[in-house]
Amino acid sequence: MKLATWNVNSLAVRLPQLLQWLAENPVDAIVLQETKLTDDKFPAAEIQAAGYHVVFHGQKTYNGVALLSRGTLADKVVKNIPNHGDDQARVIAGTLGELRIVGGYFPNGQAPGSEKFSYKMGWLSALRDWLRAELAEHPQLVLMGDFNIAPEDRDVHDPVLWAGQIHCTDEEREHFRGLLGLGLHDAFRLFDQPPKCWSWWDYRNLAFRKNQGLRIDHILVSEALKGRVTACSIDKLPRKAERPSDHAPVVVELS
Repeated sequence: MKLATWNVNSLAVRLPQLLQWLAENPVDAIVLQETKLTDDKFPAAEIQAAGYHVVFHGQKTYNGVALLSRGTLADKVVKNIPNHGDDQARVIAGTLGELRIVGGYFPNGQAPGSEKFSYKMGWLSALRDWLRAELAEHPQLVLMGDFNIAPEDRDVHDPVLWAGQIHCTDEEREHFRGLLGLGLHDAFRLFDQPPKCWSWWDYRNLAFRKNQGLRIDHILVSEALKGRVTACSIDKLPRKAERPSDHAPVVVELS
């Protein structure tokens, strides 16, 4: 079984790239972030024609998430963190067989000390509390998405430059460790990986060409799934496309 996550940074722009990628990489399920579409504009027909069931949760201009799967998703579809009172479309979850899939577009946070940073801290706390209950009900759980957090210095092209900046603050990294503390595991770090592996590169300053990026897109698997993980990789090829997303897909393989 293969699962993937990809921040497409506007599905209206990137739909042809997504469909091509799915044709070349027929994953069993994929979560998308930053679809940036209201639900009435979501290209469900095109995705279904590609062989995928889909559930989605969107809003105009910003955010937006979707979950695509080759199998039918069970009834327990969740949109956003229950009881959190957030009107931003950031979470989609569904059950595929015995596998609980949670897709998230974590808040950016803008800058430490800002109002948006405080929102991010509250959102992360609410996510962890909800996931604790989800894991109790669904031991086979995978959390995938754009976390907007680089967990360690080795996930940053220039740790000195980024020290204390958004994505790399102690507070954000502590929240990431809090998710691991629930019994989740960073699938990418279950294996020896080459140095300088990033999932996001800024559009500016030739960052992709210079390979100056961050690893902020992650796949976390529960303890019950850890032993089934056989590989996890970042596919940089779509980032080379014309008008690409600034993020690359991350893929995990389960036995």
